[in-house]
Amino acid sequence: MIIVTGGAGLIGSALIWRLNLLGRDDILVVDHLGTGNKWKNLVPLRFTDYCEKDDFLQMIVDGRISTRLSMKGKTIEAVVHLGACSSTTEQDATYLVHNNFEYSKRMALFALNAGARFIYASSAATYGDGSRGFSDDEASLHLLSPLNMYGYSKHLFDLWSQRNGLADRIAGMKYFNVFGPNEHHKGDMRSVVLKAYEQIAATGGMVLFKSCRPDYPDGEQMRDFIYVKDAVEMTLFLLDRPDINGIFNIGGGTPRTWNSLAAAIFSALGKPVNVTYVDMPEAIRPKYQYYTCADTAKIRAAGYAGECSTLEDAVADYVRNYLIPDKRLGE
Repeated sequence: MIIVTGGAGLIGSALIWRLNLLGRDDILVVDHLGTGNKWKNLVPLRFTDYCEKDDFLQMIVDGRISTRLSMKGKTIEAVVHLGACSSTTEQDATYLVHNNFEYSKRMALFALNAGARFIYASSAATYGDGSRGFSDDEASLHLLSPLNMYGYSKHLFDLWSQRNGLADRIAGMKYFNVFGPNEHHKGDMRSVVLKAYEQIAATGGMVLFKSCRPDYPDGEQMRDFIYVKDAVEMTLFLLDRPDINGIFNIGGGTPRTWNSLAAAIFSALGKPVNVTYVDMPEAIRPKYQYYTCADTAKIRAAGYAGECSTLEDAVADYVRNYLIPDKRLGE
């Protein structure tokens, strides 16, 4: 059995969708569904069981999880830990430490004690402003300085696993700007593709932040955008290879501008580009990343040979096959 925490989320549900296509449905989904519409991501998917994240943690603490699985005749093959609060504007540092750092430690030790493969979601937010590069070399971990508490909560676990000798037994994935179907529940953390689609439907145009730096014209700030389907393929590569461990960037390796993204969205909709640039809020200016680019040499050297979709192809697939018909993966 494969346990996927955050299994109803963007990457988690896409991973389960892909596992279903590969013939796997012996999956335990762990998440917190709350009062939103995240549950809809699970409806088209096939899995053995579902458990709320707090209940799952308590079963581990109480030693009851093995009983629950044995009743179903299952043993744990792998734990894919994707569950976390991913809000870059979350101000409750204590909550992030408990939810993202402490919970991750519990999951790692649980998986290793069970003899299971453990892979987990780190984040490109750990790289901060990028001034120290985007290399996933573990030797440079201590040099990184995240700009927000979310990034720091992820960085804390990366450091903890390294300092406790676990880095060569588990695999961490530093996801860059992932977008795609099944992200409606993410609120303000939804991708610009989804937000722009809604803006264009309502007004005929979309907005982007003005640049506050003279070396970046408005809309020319750059991100390493990666389609969720491509992120899942890279994740599966690591899941299937327990001999490959450490931290790996999950990105396309080719940064594109927000203007390029906007052009791709309008093209997918068959509409002329109509972008309005607005002032960046004061609160986010000190923490804003003007450039991100995944150095993917390490995962390539490990043997990953897949090619990521172009930004234009990924946006077209997302807009035309999911947003316009209002579908989720698997429908």
